[in-house]
Amino acid sequence: MCSPSKRRDMDVMKLMMSDYTVETINDGLTEFNVKFHGPKESPYEGGVWKVRVELPDAYPYKSPSIGFVNKIFHPNVDELSGSICLDVINQSWSPMFDLFNVFEVFLPQLLLYPNPSDPLNGDAASLMIKDKQQYEQKVKEYCERYAKREKIDDASSDESSDGEITDDGSGFDDDDIAGNSDP
Repeated sequence: MCSPSKRRDMDVMKLMMSDYTVETINDGLTEFNVKFHGPKESPYEGGVWKVRVELPDAYPYKSPSIGFVNKIFHPNVDELSGSICLDVINQSWSPMFDLFNVFEVFLPQLLLYPNPSDPLNGDAASLMIKDKQQYEQKVKEYCERYAKREKIDDASSDESSDGEITDDGSGFDDDDIAGNSDP
């Protein structure tokens, strides 16, 4: 069995050698962003999200921390923090899983099969239950507004050395967050 740090390095390299764009933060392999495309034949198709990944020292025995950087409208994603509610990552994680599973299986399934009965975004859950067509329209509006490839690419070029987006790379307008303070 390989050490956690060797396994971590192998998993990150596997992700980098796949079709995913991985941007390391602080020159290490414990914190990075991955460009994630919405699944085909879903309301998220065409959207591109920057997903922040933080690997604990005990990875793969402890699950990674995963969150969307740019806004997404989904019952199981907190709109302000981007944190996700997904059992396979939060409760039933196993060292059998790797980062490739997260981006190839778990996140696509999260977007394809939202669970409105266990929401982090009550508005999205409520709308999905009441009016699925209106919910899907709002998802598409968010994709158009916050998850366009150009916005993600612009955000990448506006990053400082610590990996934080320094100007309006998030796609937020001032009036979107007036009165709100994003964490």
